[in-house]
Amino acid sequence: MRLKLNRWKEVVRRRTQWQEQVTSLKRMREWVFTAEHILSGGWARAPETLCNAAVAERFDHWCRQLALSRETDHWSETEQQCLAHFVQTTQSLRPHLIQCYDVEGLPRTNNATERSIRSLKTRYRRISGRKNWNSYLLRYGRYVAYYDCLHQQEGGDDCLEERLKRVSHHQWRAARCTSHAAQSEQLKRWRFRHKRDRYLHTLEMRWAETTRGT
Repeated sequence: MRLKLNRWKEVVRRRTQWQEQVTSLKRMREWVFTAEHILSGGWARAPETLCNAAVAERFDHWCRQLALSRETDHWSETEQQCLAHFVQTTQSLRPHLIQCYDVEGLPRTNNATERSIRSLKTRYRRISGRKNWNSYLLRYGRYVAYYDCLHQQEGGDDCLEERLKRVSHHQWRAARCTSHAAQSEQLKRWRFRHKRDRYLHTLEMRWAETTRGT
């Protein structure tokens, strides 16, 4: 009996040592949960009130309060460092976090995005019979997502033609330029990661050709 009691005292002593760390982690975890709750739109009473402007206003107000708490609340040294990193990361990602609420069907969470990407891969594998879709993605870039979205819409080709008629020549050229730039950047990253020596050699040859006449 005494042996069990001593073991229990030892467990309690160790838990007491961790109590402060556990409490600190719980407080920091609340930052992530609060951000998730705001961005998920679970606070909206009606779907009509959920839009980019409403989410942005609530999220920015909370971020300002969180940044202000660094000066007013009593945080530990570790919590101060984590809070500074969390605020900085949140501010850096802010332009990309709130974009999906005004577009119907656009994935709002990472899990929904992953499911959408998985459906694209599955459709390509069924069509081509291949297991890897890298060549398909590198060749067409973000167009694969556009095609899948248009394929799922009701109305078929007639609906697509009607929508294309409302696109001006300037808008089409701007969208094409943006897509080409994104696809080119993706292709460069892939070449640098998988065919680095050949890619660097090509850059050196191009540089030599450029500077030859100077």
